[in-house]
Amino acid sequence: MNPKENFSISIPLTAATLALILGIFIHRIHAKITGTEKRKIYHPVGCTVFHLAFNFHRLHDAMADLAFKHTSFRLLGFFRSDVYTTHPPNIEYILKTNFGNYGKGSYNYDILTDLLGDGIFTVDGEKWRRQRKIASYEFSTKVLRDFSSGVFKATAVKLAGIVSKASASNQSIEIQDLLMKATLDSVFKILLGIELDGLCGTFEEGTRFSDAFDKASAIMVYRYVDVFWKIKRFFNIGSEAVLRKSIKVIDEFVYKLIKSKIEQLNSSHADLQPVKKEDIVSRFVELKETDPKYLRDIILSFVTAGKDTTASTLSWFLYMICKHPHIQERIAKEVIQATQMSDGASIEELAAGITEETIDKMHYLHAVLTETLRLYPAAPVGEDPHGGIKPSNNQQERRSRQQRRRSKIHMG
Repeated sequence: MNPKENFSISIPLTAATLALILGIFIHRIHAKITGTEKRKIYHPVGCTVFHLAFNFHRLHDAMADLAFKHTSFRLLGFFRSDVYTTHPPNIEYILKTNFGNYGKGSYNYDILTDLLGDGIFTVDGEKWRRQRKIASYEFSTKVLRDFSSGVFKATAVKLAGIVSKASASNQSIEIQDLLMKATLDSVFKILLGIELDGLCGTFEEGTRFSDAFDKASAIMVYRYVDVFWKIKRFFNIGSEAVLRKSIKVIDEFVYKLIKSKIEQLNSSHADLQPVKKEDIVSRFVELKETDPKYLRDIILSFVTAGKDTTASTLSWFLYMICKHPHIQERIAKEVIQATQMSDGASIEELAAGITEETIDKMHYLHAVLTETLRLYPAAPVGEDPHGGIKPSNNQQERRSRQQRRRSKIHMG
């Protein structure tokens, strides 16, 4: 091809390109002058990762302060920007309307996977759907409901006995610590069918597991504000060294129990002596889910979901009814009326009288528990599927409850 032809063709192409650039430039200037330019609207910057680290000891209160100022705001980190929101339409859109469009992402997975593995709190997509489907089905079965009810009642009787003994001797007790141990005992019994007995501390291995799990959970949360956690994990120093030791204790304990449970079930099949499959792990094994790592991740995810949430709600519930004795008296009267128990009934008799039917009659108790959750939500901060955090809208209500008294039962 003739070089001159090439040259003659390139001139109009270059001119066209320059004309296009010039046209875009003129259009942008015109849009700015006339005010018709479409600008990207960003949420205001509410805080930085340093702000959260500095306020980590009062993290929920700090987040509530920010949520009271902005319904949606940004948190600036070194390499990412997270959006926090308390705006109900935003939360509904993310968690319901367009839920399938959002995932937890690699950021959350990297932080949580050392402890929770591929459990339901860390995975997305098909893994998440599969665990959600199996878990929701199993928890809806009558066998597991009845088993869970019996476990919680038995633990409640044991807890009430400890509190009554302390009351009779005028001894101070740390009620939240007892509630944490009680809920962990119940959750473990439901998951694996074993007595952890954290309330009485007779099971030494169980006590070590409980302490290790609490330490590991706290360090996992701190990773969200610790910008150096990966460096510390690489060198195995500081909090990450403590985390590694804690996870080792957790894994040794849980894998041992899983192995024992699988051997027990296999032995019952060989001897043709069926074992009652009431606990979660037994039912998963029955569904041919026998991978120890898979079962381990499920167990720790359920422990995370059921332990602190239940215990913290009960702690706030007891705190609030102690502040409002008239509500406490009305709850007691309703329970006695629903169960038809006499004033001199024992704790065991009262527990036996609490059934699904009698609980359905306890409308006032249900309302007080609901109000407690409104004021002090069990999960005050939720994970944004793309890695950010969403303060619950209930936090904002808690901050402004003096201005808005809409509930029939108000304890704020």
